[in-house]
Amino acid sequence: MVPFYAIFDPTYILVIVGLLISMAASAYVNSTFRKYDKIQSRNNITGTKAAQYILQEEHINDVGVQQISGNLTDNYNSGNKMLSLSEATAQSMSVAAIGVAAHECGHAVQDHTGYSPLKIRAAIVPVANIGSSLSFPIILIGVLFSWNQTLINIGILAFSLALLFQLVTLPVEFNASRRALKILSDGNILTEEEVPMARKVLFAAALTYVAAALATFLQLLRLIILFGGNNRRN
Repeated sequence: MVPFYAIFDPTYILVIVGLLISMAASAYVNSTFRKYDKIQSRNNITGTKAAQYILQEEHINDVGVQQISGNLTDNYNSGNKMLSLSEATAQSMSVAAIGVAAHECGHAVQDHTGYSPLKIRAAIVPVANIGSSLSFPIILIGVLFSWNQTLINIGILAFSLALLFQLVTLPVEFNASRRALKILSDGNILTEEEVPMARKVLFAAALTYVAAALATFLQLLRLIILFGGNNRRN
């Protein structure tokens, strides 16, 4: 008789829960951005101009600003000192776009001031990418080789590097948002009434990183339940 777990793996519920959390966070950030993307800033400044102004005010002269394709694909690359704004941000004069642009400038300020968590995250990226890509093949090989627990544990440890990256990312993203809101509050980009709107956009965006960390943790927990602790299935 085929064991029940061969037909339905109850631990897969953890993956489903993680997926639902990620989908909910993504839907929330998109709906929040759309809401405040309809509100044009009173100072009539685009996301690109806001980014350039912030960099100038922070005395950061070695960072470029460019427009890239996509929606909410904004990012800052500390390797080539390039701040990339998506089409939805670069030319928009909305409160949401300016908030997102300021957040990416927050990363540039982190880089300029030598913010330690940002350096740690940059150092972890290649290791985490390799670990997450090799983890499942290593676990599979361990299972095929008579349930070799050493190989399986190495695979689980490799996957845990992805969770480590997600956890290091959290303070980096929250700190960038705090820096952005401080800049927006002190500067002449958004009015006093518009800053809370930008805060809601950045808070929604931050939740996506929290959701990613939770989803990765649930995946790691599933691997530990399935393969950790000599859980050999005969």
